Amino acid sequence: MTLASRNTSPETALDGSQPGFWKPFLIAFVVAQAIGGVGALTTDLGPWYQSLNKPWWQPPDWLFGPAWTMIFALAAASAAFAWGNATTRAGRSIVVVLYLTSGLFNILWSVLFFQVKRPDWALIEVGALWTSVLIPILVVSRISKKAAWLLVPYISWVTFAAILNYKIVQLNSVH
Repeated sequence: MTLASRNTSPETALDGSQPGFWKPFLIAFVVAQAIGGVGALTTDLGPWYQSLNKPWWQPPDWLFGPAWTMIFALAAASAAFAWGNATTRAGRSIVVVLYLTSGLFNILWSVLFFQVKRPDWALIEVGALWTSVLIPILVVSRISKKAAWLLVPYISWVTFAAILNYKIVQLNSVH
């Protein structure tokens, strides 16, 4: 899997001065927010969730929506930089597959945790989600350091979510 870097890079700034950045960014932003929307629709904070024992250090529920919105916006910018620096159609296809795979694992985690009500299964799946964020960081770092760094908040939040998920499993007698 190789991604060659272009000589002309959109790595300059997010000020719109780089031609070819905004269209991929807007497309990636819409897709990322759609993925986030599906995740939000599968998130049920009803009686089952409220009845779970949670660690004292869990952030308030209202914080998760804004955090994910920001993380997905940064991931969209990352995807746009990676897309812009990929020199071939195959390289751009790799970028799309990597980012969509991460989005699908993100949705799957929400489904397992909130819809299937199996935090233990979600805990197993979160390893795949975490890996699906790490792989794009490693792959796109070869063509865009900025794209890779923009994913650091995503992998950090997923790491935190995995620890929180583990603690919820530990505090509750889930299957």
